Amino acid sequence: MARMCMVIDKRRCIGCHSCTVACRTWNQLPIDIVYNPVLSEGTRGKFPKVHRTWTPMLCQHCAKPACVPACPTGASRQDADGTVWIEYKKCMACKVCVNACPYGMRDQSKFEPRLHQFIRKCTFCRDRREYEGDYAKSTYCVDTCHQKARVFGDLDDPNSEVHKLVNRVKTTRIFENLNTEPQIYYIDDMGGAL
Repeated sequence: MARMCMVIDKRRCIGCHSCTVACRTWNQLPIDIVYNPVLSEGTRGKFPKVHRTWTPMLCQHCAKPACVPACPTGASRQDADGTVWIEYKKCMACKVCVNACPYGMRDQSKFEPRLHQFIRKCTFCRDRREYEGDYAKSTYCVDTCHQKARVFGDLDDPNSEVHKLVNRVKTTRIFENLNTEPQIYYIDDMGGAL
């Protein structure tokens, strides 16, 4: 069985926000919703040894998501491959899933009246992968990353790049202590040297 995940190499990320723009374009997001924010702790060090790191964030597509069992209507779903998504027709925008998500990666548009009716989030480009017929097809944020800081694939496939990275390179996951088993792995190191 496939287990989709993403590895983000913070050593390669330069904070260009290409992933954010690609995601916004594909999902036709309103101005107040961002599925892929890129965060920074700011500049660190003393001149001339100064550096900055960026942390691209997105839904962590947890193996044990807190949001899915919290949903009272069953709109929050998880596919067999681990992709977490929302069935918009069932969503009543009660925000229980928003409060359950420890990563703050679910939201509802405040400015677009037509989008007030449901919560939105990253789906690992689920619709694109299904539409194009190749289930292992990459996500737009990965395809757009010119620094090759993002890798997407099946963690259970020993030949996949994500499997090799997770098993050969030191990776971390955000809030790993919450036992949600996030499927976004980060390679931490000094990145984006100034």
